[in-house]
Amino acid sequence: MPRWVDKRWAEMPPGADNPLDMALQARDRETLKMVADALRHREVLLAFQPVVSSADPQRVAFYEGLVRVLDASGRVIPARDFIAAVETTETGRILDCVALEMGLNTLRRLPGLRLSINMSARSIGYPRWMASLRRGLQRDPTLGERLILEITERSAVTVPELVVTFMSDLQRKGICFALDDFGAGFTSFRYLRDFFFDILKIDGQFTRGIHHDADNQVLVKALLAIGRQFDMFTVAGNVEARADALWLAQAGVDCQQGYFHAAPTVSPLWGAEGNRATG
Repeated sequence: MPRWVDKRWAEMPPGADNPLDMALQARDRETLKMVADALRHREVLLAFQPVVSSADPQRVAFYEGLVRVLDASGRVIPARDFIAAVETTETGRILDCVALEMGLNTLRRLPGLRLSINMSARSIGYPRWMASLRRGLQRDPTLGERLILEITERSAVTVPELVVTFMSDLQRKGICFALDDFGAGFTSFRYLRDFFFDILKIDGQFTRGIHHDADNQVLVKALLAIGRQFDMFTVAGNVEARADALWLAQAGVDCQQGYFHAAPTVSPLWGAEGNRATG
């Protein structure tokens, strides 16, 4: 046992409350309250990050709309700081709805834009989410052809049969699907074969620093081979250095996303008007 571990904590039976568990639970409650308050006051917006061509980084294939909330002080809080606490809750479902609604509004204002929006597989069948999508497509049927829905690998495998049916129905309307954070979870090859994702986004833990990491180079080449086998467009996430960008381009990654190319911004080139949740 490490010297810094309190022996009393180590001897507690499984499931028993201990100070660390209680602190983590309190933190999650505070995070959940912050997000719920932001939703209640419509202090939610999208930050946009371009996904660029590996062959020509000046060419943007599409943008990802990343949900952000404002805390009580007005600070912009990125999803990574709250998504784990809300993903399995009703608040998480409402957050997905608001993100979709903001994304559809952005697409409607900008006819030349292609945009991806994140969602949890847990939101499939959530009445408000489906109603928002139907309403958006009824207003402008062309939105479907410019909308990409990103579902994380971890989320997709929680309800694989539901995801397959959901994707098949919406792909008929022109909507594309991206499998996000690929490699970070435990997707069965059987599920991967059945899902028919259009885009495969390789998790950043494999791409960050890849130009000098022989192990990750082997793994990324394997992930790219899987993408090609299943006819998926490939995107490398979290590209933060020129050397990594060059290696990924030479390896055959179709597109890249990350701070080396551009940071997410709540004030994109086309202006921030309409970029906050409304109504």
